[in-house]
Amino acid sequence: MKTLIAVAAIAAVSALAAPAFAQTASTFSPVSYEGTVGYTGIHLNGADLGAIDIRAAANFGKFAAIEGEGAFGVNDQNGNVGSVSTKLHLNSEYAAYGVARLPVAPNAELFARVGYGHSDIKATASLKGVSASASAGYDSVNYGVGGKYFFDGKNGVRVDYTRYDFQKNGVTDSDTWSVSYVRRF
Repeated sequence: MKTLIAVAAIAAVSALAAPAFAQTASTFSPVSYEGTVGYTGIHLNGADLGAIDIRAAANFGKFAAIEGEGAFGVNDQNGNVGSVSTKLHLNSEYAAYGVARLPVAPNAELFARVGYGHSDIKATASLKGVSASASAGYDSVNYGVGGKYFFDGKNGVRVDYTRYDFQKNGVTDSDTWSVSYVRRF
């Protein structure tokens, strides 16, 4: 399944990137900027976490962009293993992406993105008032697809799916969905 998703994302980026590569240097302008603030749902190792995400992007013409994002956890996964209470928390996440864009209407676009990220995760276990916790950082290759719709020339909404393909053995890859407010500058 992971291979199928990766192949689909690469195919989508390739298909969307073809028009970008066909652009001449003058069609990589104008450069425009946008920022987003939203919520990301994260499914990791059977746990469902949530984060507030912030993104900044530079758009080069109609078909290409670069994007940076950061997030911090706001929704933890609490559970029990026998009489031990457990908690999984996303401390922070950041990533950078190359983005292929495809305008599909005057106010709408689809996109595919591929990038590299890092996630810091904390696990805590408690038994009868005694707690222990451990934090670890994980690097990932990230790829995904999404769409944006603008209500006017500056304000819109973004929905996307991104897969985090963690680079350490034994760490389950993560699926994320996000909904964000978008502001063009």
